[in-house]
Amino acid sequence: MPKMKTHSSAKKRFKLTGSGKVKRFQAGKRHLLRKKSNKAKLNLTGSTLVSSADEAKVKKLLCLK
Repeated sequence: MPKMKTHSSAKKRFKLTGSGKVKRFQAGKRHLLRKKSNKAKLNLTGSTLVSSADEAKVKKLLCLK
């Protein structure tokens, strides 16, 4: 049986934390920034965790489960 291939776009978007949770960057900071307040743009900076409802789907794309 051939090896499972990792989903190419998923491996660029998601990383695993040390405890096995999936980390992602926040959407909404690429364009149309002039209408967003500085506070809203600052809150979109950095990373967050994938929700528990979607974590299994993402791990399947990354060939982890």
